[in-house]
Amino acid sequence: MAVITAARVRRRVADNLLGYAFLAAGLLCFGFFSWYPLVKGFILSFQQDNFVIPPYWVGLDNYRAVFDDPLFWTAWKNTVTFTGLALVFGYALPFVIAVLLNEFRHLTGLFRVLVYLPVMLPPAVAVLLWRDFYDPGNGLFNTWLSGAGLPTSQWTQGSSSAMISLVLVSTWANMGGATLMYLAALQGIPGELYEAAELDGASVWQRIRHVTVPHMRFIMLVLLLLQIIATMQVFIEPFLLTGTSSPDTVTVLVLVYRYAFKVQNDFGMAAAMSVLIFVVLGVFSALYLRLTRSAD
Repeated sequence: MAVITAARVRRRVADNLLGYAFLAAGLLCFGFFSWYPLVKGFILSFQQDNFVIPPYWVGLDNYRAVFDDPLFWTAWKNTVTFTGLALVFGYALPFVIAVLLNEFRHLTGLFRVLVYLPVMLPPAVAVLLWRDFYDPGNGLFNTWLSGAGLPTSQWTQGSSSAMISLVLVSTWANMGGATLMYLAALQGIPGELYEAAELDGASVWQRIRHVTVPHMRFIMLVLLLLQIIATMQVFIEPFLLTGTSSPDTVTVLVLVYRYAFKVQNDFGMAAAMSVLIFVVLGVFSALYLRLTRSAD
């Protein structure tokens, strides 16, 4: 019996050898490109390292230096502000567009391509395109305002308009993916439910509230979590539009870049800040999933 069992196990392993090989390759890539940098960064956060002299252990000094930096709380405040504004536009607007696209019966493919087109652009290209639009001299937006007889704006160079300018760029560049996800979920809702609600005299708003939203609750909760995590890690927009020295738009990841490459040239401080971001987003995600699971 033991011989038969061992032969069967060997045969099963041989039959699945290719699958195990693909699995091992995937695990190796994931470990090398994901887990190794994660562990290395955590260790680096306790070291002094500028890639000039050999790194040496400094304990919690990097974390103390990060907390003592006057820009630390400013960066978190700007990041939270950006996240809140981005959710107002980038979370609600794709849902509204998806509902409208779902009602179209003609040229639906064209409209979907137009909505998703900004996502296909490299992020840096999209931001640089908007930088030309925002040019306070001959930019497209100020040209339109001047032509309409309206006062022009400094856009990214004004303290009151810089953050909202970044949010507009981010929303335009990223809302296509969320819109298509919402649209796919909408098309999975049985049409009979809308017909029954319409026969009962439900208005458009009532149909959305009592039919659309309940059936899309799961995808809406998942997208909310993903968008919060993504917007809390904003970097390209402030880096390319306002640089790394503007206190009005410096974000957490911009501060990481400043620590590593601009001001301190200290990769230990940059790693410490990165660990703090990881902890904050990890705790937030755990609480969010716990609360949404409890709500179910």
